[in-house]
Amino acid sequence: MGTVRDILQTKGHAVYSIHPDITVFEALRVLVDKNVGALIVLDNEKVCGIFSERDYARRVIVKGRASKETLIREIMTENPISVTENDSIEDCMVKMTEKHIRHLPVMDHQDRLVGMISIGDVVKYIINEQKYIINNLEGYIKGTR
Repeated sequence: MGTVRDILQTKGHAVYSIHPDITVFEALRVLVDKNVGALIVLDNEKVCGIFSERDYARRVIVKGRASKETLIREIMTENPISVTENDSIEDCMVKMTEKHIRHLPVMDHQDRLVGMISIGDVVKYIINEQKYIINNLEGYIKGTR
């Protein structure tokens, strides 16, 4: 099975981020504009949290808070679980499943943000890998490979 590096080589390293002192409403606009489910929260270029649609649903809407008055720092998930480019796809699946999370920041060995992967990225990678294996096996059986 592949590594996080394999996903980032296809997907790219672009990460959308926000500052912890913006409002939830402003962050929601970024989520919609970028068509993503989560944003990294950066303060002085250091990852201090992650904000997701799930955070909004559970910590704003259900609690009756106002998104135009609530700051991201009040509701973000602090110290998000992360991976490195060398982590296996299988390790990512285990972390996501055990921790019930859908997004993993990718950090380098100096603790700098280098990307982010989602459960969708992981599933897409696995599907493509399985298609490749199936095609090779079919070719082998038919004698065309």
